[in-house]
Amino acid sequence: MRALLLVGFLVGACAHAEPDAAQLGQARGYPLGGATTWAQVPYRVGSFSALDQVPGIVVRRVDASTAPQPLPRMADAPAIRYRFRNLDYTLDDYLERQRATGLLILKDGQVVAERYRYGRQPDARFLSFSMAKSVTSLLVGVAQAQGAIASLDDPAQKYAKELQGTPYGETPIRHLLRMSSGLTFTERYDGNDDIARMTLAFATEPQGTLPVLRGVQERHDPAGAVFRYASAETDVLGRVLVGATGRSIAALTHDWLWEPMGAERDAFWRVGRDGQEGAHGFFNATLRDWARLGLLLARDGRVGERQVVPREYLLEATDVAKQPSAFRPGATRNVGYGYQFWLLNYRERTFAMQGIYGQGLFVQPASGIVMVLTSAWQQPSAQQDPLPSQERAALWRGVLRSLGGAID
Repeated sequence: MRALLLVGFLVGACAHAEPDAAQLGQARGYPLGGATTWAQVPYRVGSFSALDQVPGIVVRRVDASTAPQPLPRMADAPAIRYRFRNLDYTLDDYLERQRATGLLILKDGQVVAERYRYGRQPDARFLSFSMAKSVTSLLVGVAQAQGAIASLDDPAQKYAKELQGTPYGETPIRHLLRMSSGLTFTERYDGNDDIARMTLAFATEPQGTLPVLRGVQERHDPAGAVFRYASAETDVLGRVLVGATGRSIAALTHDWLWEPMGAERDAFWRVGRDGQEGAHGFFNATLRDWARLGLLLARDGRVGERQVVPREYLLEATDVAKQPSAFRPGATRNVGYGYQFWLLNYRERTFAMQGIYGQGLFVQPASGIVMVLTSAWQQPSAQQDPLPSQERAALWRGVLRSLGGAID
């Protein structure tokens, strides 16, 4: 009997084990690492959810709202199921198959499911990586509505004076929003590309990323012609915001997003050596506040009677029908790209904020469904390993199907 009980205990423990927990530092309580090691495998879980505690990293706080918006739990929430590679799975199956650190699903502003893994807690501030690009875009939309940016067709150098006379400085803001500057910036995540150089400069150069941005000279296409993913373009947008408003990105985030949307907890931006926030990838917030941001997007920029983000800008940013043909999903690419948002190929408008190593926020406004997922994947993107991205996409389809959303 004792032997049977022991076997049963071990089977149960394995059934609820978190993938690769030992490799990710479970025995050491998921350590943080240091300023040069925080993104390495043994430190990802810890540092991706507490970057402000990593020695040598400087952050700028975004205060919580004075009027937090409630996120009530849904009574009798339906079970979430999804299908992947001809097999059916549950939500818990996904968590036991993939390196998810946090998962939250909303339907019409109510919490359907909320999970924390690898010892994470609700007060953890999860690193966005490139989800921050979409946050930067929202700030650009508000800046335009308030007149700080006169036109999206203005060249970046009108506001980012430090880029005057450079190809990036001469590029219109609209083309930067669509990542269509036509300038060659490599982003392969192999440690030898332009994004590696920019990341190093961000952390170590007295001028931050400016030397890298100024050094980009070669064009592969005319501006506005084609989409080519490049984090440098969002970094330029961050400099446009600071130049146009005379304020920090953290201050803008608080006043224009965090306060009016009812964020429950403080968030923060990592800042570079020059004091500029990392607009392309370094915003950090709790899972619930990421979900509140998704709810704001699902309601087309409104909180109650207040229009927080201009609706027309948000539609331009996230509606496939409002994009030039080169930026829509097509035969050779199943996703499109708007103003720093990924546009998914569904019957109803559906879009996503995505970051490397498995960060994502998915929104379908017509159905009121939002899913935010934070992760510590082994590889940064589908370029290196497509499987986690494919299963996450299957999970999102399952969420939509389970909650009455529109699917492709």
